[in-house]
This record gives sequence, structure tokens and C-alpha cells, in this order.
Amino acid sequence: MKFLLAAVNAKYIHSNPAIYSLRAYAGDEMRPYIELAEYTINQQMQEILADLYGRKPDAVGFSCYIWNWNMIRRLIVELKKLLPETDIWLGGPEVSYDAPGALNSFAQVRGVMVGEGEETFRELVRWYVGGSENGRRNEAGESSGEVADRRLEDIAGLCLPGGYTAPRALTDLSWIPFLYENLDTFSNKILYYESSRGCPYHCSYCLSSIDKKVRLRDMEIVRRELQFFLDHKVKQVKFIDRTFNCDHAHAMAIWQYIYEHDNGVTNFHFEISADILREDEIALLNRFRPGLAQLEIGVQTTNPETIRAIDRVMNVDRLERIVAAIRAGRNIHQHLDLIAGLPYEDYDSFICSFNRVYAMRPDQLQLGFLKVLKGSPMEQRAEEYGIGYLSEPPYEVLYTKWLPYEMVLRLKRIEEMVELYYNSGQFTAVLPFLEQAFESPFAMYEALADDYEANGYFVQNPARGYRYEILLQFALKYDVAYGDCYRELLTFDVYLRENAKSRPDFARDTREDEGVREQIRAFYQREEATHRYLPAYADHDWKQMSRMTHLEPFSYPVWDAEAMQRLRQAGLKEQDNPGEALPYFVLFDYQKRNPLNYEAQIQIIAADPQGR
Repeated sequence: MKFLLAAVNAKYIHSNPAIYSLRAYAGDEMRPYIELAEYTINQQMQEILADLYGRKPDAVGFSCYIWNWNMIRRLIVELKKLLPETDIWLGGPEVSYDAPGALNSFAQVRGVMVGEGEETFRELVRWYVGGSENGRRNEAGESSGEVADRRLEDIAGLCLPGGYTAPRALTDLSWIPFLYENLDTFSNKILYYESSRGCPYHCSYCLSSIDKKVRLRDMEIVRRELQFFLDHKVKQVKFIDRTFNCDHAHAMAIWQYIYEHDNGVTNFHFEISADILREDEIALLNRFRPGLAQLEIGVQTTNPETIRAIDRVMNVDRLERIVAAIRAGRNIHQHLDLIAGLPYEDYDSFICSFNRVYAMRPDQLQLGFLKVLKGSPMEQRAEEYGIGYLSEPPYEVLYTKWLPYEMVLRLKRIEEMVELYYNSGQFTAVLPFLEQAFESPFAMYEALADDYEANGYFVQNPARGYRYEILLQFALKYDVAYGDCYRELLTFDVYLRENAKSRPDFARDTREDEGVREQIRAFYQREEATHRYLPAYADHDWKQMSRMTHLEPFSYPVWDAEAMQRLRQAGLKEQDNPGEALPYFVLFDYQKRNPLNYEAQIQIIAADPQGR
């Protein structure tokens, strides 16, 4: 007997903790009968179908989510044609909240495992092994299917064509075995870890609002498992706890442990509610090694009426202060989220939310769109709010009573600009200066989206390197008086990220400036003797150092956003000869990078790079 648990992930780097948890919980006795298979939505359907067929399972269970449901629906229909004797089971949030609907739509499906599936699956696979160990008939000559029709009803937590079986109690999280006994399976993939289930909040757009009971994994177990990750120097562990810090003692214990046992390599990702962080938590986070942790903070909106309508509890003023306190430590990546399409949030209101969150200067700002999930309170109130949304996954908002479809499309274009120019981290120097030319940051991205639309860039997406040139032309269109500043800011941004072998067209042409070339050459020759600025390159000659690092002349303090803003306010009068004088050289060291944003370490060398 073979029960195949199949996952269709969004990307190759993802893994599916659900199928590993089901197999682990089923126990060693059942393990020989359970096989796992992982695919991605980017694979051809027939490629997945062929692999499933080749495995010849007696039963297959699909883990169903909004990102893979379209693919799984197609697989269900075709797989049954190829393996008519194979039972098909479904589980996961996409089918748990409308299990009868899934069964009515797909006669090929034997049943649905509803909600948390560990205990249900363990009983189900034991039933299969007991009823079909020696084939499709038992000792009495009855088919295992006939036995199943009488006994399957006794397994709680199922939805069968005849209706629901008894409800299943919530799982004790500490009973679930550790999932990662063999890390070879997860090479080059993100590892997901669960230290709690449930959420105390009841945000109406989230399925976690249905079960408000928070269950914690025993801390001694958690410490042992964290140490496993640390011992194996796993690159990243992503906690999937819905609100990691909802229990203060639990969060502090985990943060204290990874702080005290930091291996210098592993990064831990946490989804938190920032406005409930306490002073001792902030103080501890500020002591972390840069790159030890990253925080995802769901702001969603700053509109008080919207916050109340979605049953959310959040103090925006306090959130601002805490985000600033964490940012002051310069050691933790912060990812802040906004959701467009929420009740009572029109276009102007969303602009206010965007600008307020943008002013918090997160490392990433995700502009997402409301998804009306099956079973969520938002689905029940969609008609009241005039929310139209896609009938197919991911059930994304099309319009609301406050936000027409045209404005949703406009926000979609702005979202892409934020992704390409802000979240890419490739324009960290030029954006703060460019923002000053507009009424607000949102207005800048709005104008940039209009520029992309006018030039057809949304249809033919420009290559990454050309985006610098596009941004320069955009800046010159709206802020032409500072052309030299923009050229230098963009040059700085290019070399901050990579040791570009091809010099940008907009960068200062140093090929004909023998004086600059001689100063750069003299700097590296002096470094070969003294290693004043590059002590880590003691084993390299000056030519090798010049290839491994980069020295660039600048007329403006482009690395300092506040200094550049002062120059703008002063009309650049602080520069006697802007655009021609070379008071600065910047040394980019690519062997020393910021672990938060991968930017090269820089050293400012004023006036004469020879150090005189």
C-alpha cells in the first residue's frame, strides 16, 4: 500500500511543511507506506501528471492553497483517468472551509481532510494499511472499498460525499515530531518552523481569525530544534507562527536563545505585531547580530475607520515609534505590508496609508491587494462592502464600494514601481533625493508609473541595468536642475551593489581625465605598501586590489541623504564648482558587505586618495 502526499509549491526554494508534518505524525510504523512528492506551479501540468502516474499510489493526498488550487484541480481530473483505482484526498485551507463544494465539483475525490490534519491523516493511513495490506480485498473476500464505506465514517475530521464525520479536536503542537531529520531533502530551500498555532486577533480578511486559541510548542522542544538549525548552519529558518510575539514570554525565550547561541550564519524570520512589542523585547532585538533576524510587520492600513471595520487591533502611533526604535539598531531587516482594497479605504485614504508607512523607511514595503479567502469573515461581508473579487484563486479584489476597478489597476502599476525601484534595494541613494521633487513619495511612484505606461515599459519590461537610465531620464524630466546630482547618485547606487565591469553611460567619463586616473592608480599603489584602507588584501598587489574593489570620484556627498537634502535646500551653493571639482573619492569593498542589504562597505576618502 502506498499513500502519496503531494505538494505543489509556489517556487522551488519553498518546501511544504504540511506534508512533512503529516508523515512525521503518522509514526514510524506507518512511514513505509507514505511517500512524499513536491512540485511547483511553474512546472508543466503533464510533467507533474507523468510523475504521479509513475509512482502508482493507492491513494494520493493534495495539499491545497490559493496559489496551487488551479493546478491541482486540473491534476485531479486527469489523474483519475490514468489511475482510476487510486483514491484522491484533499486537505488544506483552500478546501477545508467549503469541503462539500469541493466534493460536489470533483466526483473523482474520495474525501477532504478538514482543518488540522495530523491526527486525521494518521488514522486514515492506518485504515488504508489495515484494509488493503494484502490488496484490494480483505480475508472475507470483501473489497477494501466496501469495508471503507462502513468504517471511514468513524474517522473524525473528514468530509465525505455523505457529509461530515465527527469534528476533530485541535492538535497538541508539542506532540508533532520534528520535521527536519534529513536536511539533504531541503538543500537550497527555505526551512519553515512552527512554534505556535492560532492567533488571538480576529482580522476579518485572515483565516487565523476563525480559531483564536493560541497553542504553544513546549519550549524545551523548541530549544532543541533551534539548536539543530544552528548546529547545521542552516541559511534561513522562517517561523510560520501567525503572530509570533502574541505571547511575550514565548517570544522572549526564543529570541534570547538565538541571541545567546548565534552561529554567525543562520537568519530567522518572524511575522510579528510590532505595536505590542515591549521595551525588553526591543532592547534584546537591538543587540542581535546584523542579519540574525528579520521581521515582517503587517500594517495593512493606517485609516482608523478601516482598522475598526476589519476587526483589527493596532496603535499606529506606537507602531511608528517601535519601527523607528528597531531601525535605529541598524541590525534587523524590517518588511512592512499594506493591503489595498480594504473597507472604507478609497484612493486618497490609501495614499495617506502609503506615505505614512513609507516614512517609516522599511527595508521592504509590500503593497498587496485584498484576497477574499473562503471561510473568512471578509467573504461573509463582501456584499455589504460592495467588494467584487476574482472567482478563481487568488480571489483578489477587483473593486470595492470605495475603490473602483480603474484605481485598483492604477495601484497595480504603482505596486510594480515600488517593487522595481524601492524593494529591489538598487536605488537607495537616488530615491530619497528624487522624492524631494514631488509632493509625496506616493506622488513620485504614481508619476513613475505614468511614465512607464507612456513609454510602453509595462508591456516590454526593461532589463535591470537599463532601469538606472530610465530613472535618470525620469528625474531629468521632473527635476532637471539637478542633473549632475542624479548622475552621481545613480553611479553611486550602481557601484554600491556590484563591481560593474561595464561603466554606466551616465557616469563621469574618467578615461580622458589623466589626473583622476593617476590619482586612482597612485591610491592602489600606496595601498600595496601600507594597506591603510584595505588591510584584508595584504596578499594582493595593487592591480589585483583595483580589480577586486572600486574607487570612484564624486563632486557631491551622495552617500549621505541628509547632506544631499541640505545641498538641495541651499541650491547647491555650498559647492564652488559643482560637477567639476572632485572633493571626494569613495572606496567600494565588495568582500565586506552589509548582511541586511548586501551593499558593499564604503570608505570616504576626501580630496586626495593618496591619503596626504
